Amino acid sequence: MAIEIGVITEGKVTGIAKFGAFVALEDGKSGLVHISEVAQGFVTDVNEHLKVGDEVKVKVVSIDDKGRINLSIRQAMPKPQHPPRTERPVRPEQNSFRSEPRSDFSPTQAKGPASFEDMLQKFKQDSDSKLSDLKAKEDGRGRKRSRK
Repeated sequence: MAIEIGVITEGKVTGIAKFGAFVALEDGKSGLVHISEVAQGFVTDVNEHLKVGDEVKVKVVSIDDKGRINLSIRQAMPKPQHPPRTERPVRPEQNSFRSEPRSDFSPTQAKGPASFEDMLQKFKQDSDSKLSDLKAKEDGRGRKRSRK
């Protein structure tokens, strides 16, 4: 049988490297199974999945201009069956408005400033406080440096 793209054939693992495994095919040709094509899922070490001498079923993925053959064990395997999806329970419809007011909130219990002026005044106070803390730290550091 001729080696063509898309053909699934048998091969024997002849070598293992960090990046994949070399597989001997018929007619004395060999190809590379890249680490990403060794198994379903993420593969950190090819040695966990293959050993030299293993018989494997591979699919010819591509043949480049130099005659190098790229193989895939993952694509030669049947696709895994996913369990059937179960239907999600239907949520009851929620209105975007309420007919009665919320019991846990009243406008008089607002926790933040009520107006822009109040917010600006609070910002200024916070800013002044932070600025004075920063200046105090810098003054303390400056004195320590000058003593040395």
